[in-house]
Amino acid sequence: MTPTPDPSAPHPGTDRPGGPGGPGGSPGDHGTAGAGRTDGAAGNPESYGNPGNTGTAGTPGKPGTADANHSGTAGSPNHSGAGRAREAVQGPGTGRAAAAVTGIPVAVGARSVGTAEDARSADATADPGAPRFAYGTNGLTDLRLDDALGLLADLGYQGVGLTLDHMHLDPLAPDLAARTRRVARRLDRLGLSVTVETGARYVLDPRRKHHPTLLDPDPEARGARIALLLKAVRVGADLGAHAVHCFSGAVPPGVSEDTAWQRLAESMAPVVDAAAAAGTPLAVEPEPGHLLSGIAGFHRLRTALGAPDALGITLDIGHCQCLEPEPPADCVRAVAPWLRHVQIEDMRRGVHEHLPFGEGEIDFPPVLAALRAMEYGGLVGVELPRDSHRGPELARASHDFLVRADAEARARCTGPMAAGAVRRAPHPAGRVPGRSAGPVPLSGASRLSGSATGGER
Repeated sequence: MTPTPDPSAPHPGTDRPGGPGGPGGSPGDHGTAGAGRTDGAAGNPESYGNPGNTGTAGTPGKPGTADANHSGTAGSPNHSGAGRAREAVQGPGTGRAAAAVTGIPVAVGARSVGTAEDARSADATADPGAPRFAYGTNGLTDLRLDDALGLLADLGYQGVGLTLDHMHLDPLAPDLAARTRRVARRLDRLGLSVTVETGARYVLDPRRKHHPTLLDPDPEARGARIALLLKAVRVGADLGAHAVHCFSGAVPPGVSEDTAWQRLAESMAPVVDAAAAAGTPLAVEPEPGHLLSGIAGFHRLRTALGAPDALGITLDIGHCQCLEPEPPADCVRAVAPWLRHVQIEDMRRGVHEHLPFGEGEIDFPPVLAALRAMEYGGLVGVELPRDSHRGPELARASHDFLVRADAEARARCTGPMAAGAVRRAPHPAGRVPGRSAGPVPLSGASRLSGSATGGER
């Protein structure tokens, strides 16, 4: 069994502590990530405590810290349990409504007239099936987070895939709770929705990409990854994220697949419980070269965990082209009841390499038409993690491409449900799609561009 992460334990490969704050945390900091915050009457109201920890006597919220874009805002005692409203920090009516644990988006809360979100909400009302395009910050790592968010809003994106990393909302640095509140205010002012991503390459181990994983033979190493995911769930809840992304990791050398699947289920269980308590859907991503590499793997994990409503799937359209037996649009329809997040980029069959649109083999209008037909309400996030050196230019070109592709997709949709489409279900029915063949084999590690260390990204 995987032990409860120790906040004082160093992360593998580094002498950094496991996370700021001890039990109950300190004002403005996250403690060890847990399934829920400490109780407002007992634990510190601005800390993220250990699961079930009541901490010591709480203190009132302290004034928020002003930054270059926003004035400081008074803090307040934390929300109870799964509560996700941020009115106490941002003022009544400004908090972005969060997606329910089922993944069905909740209506956007009241906002003042004239904001960027007002115009976008009007557009969504006029075209309720329209995809909501986003761009991943892992493709904008040369920009400060504030600059990256401003760029995406200016380009017309409706959301951002926010990867917790050392340059963007570092999950291991001090004052995470206060920094998260500042980002939340910035997102609200720009009218951007958010998905929290956890695929940073070296955030836990500065020497091994994407390590440790949920499959690591060392229980303490697995605990470090679990702690990061628990913290991501709390960050996601405070940002009003529509999903929190995660992945399995590759099978370690010498470990059988059966053992790896057992470890994955044991490691994921507390994170799924935390997501359910926070009301933030967890969206696991099938990743080429990982244990959970395809849609079939998602269903295996979901079944092993008892089909929890809080667990959904992140579908990467490029990965579908890379190795799934069905075309990407059919993959969208197959996972519709469980779809919580979409990543999108171009790709070639059998080659795990994230490519700008037009450089691969994917026909995108049918994919976007399938998303429209199922009335998917989450974000569709561009993921180009190897292209930060030209991030602003690709972000602009990607948005232009997707808008054109969606115009063609809209023309193909003759009604609220296109032929053969499956509407996403609020309570997944447990259907496992039939398959005529297994995933395509990838021809060697070189074709995976480093899958042994966590895939191409």
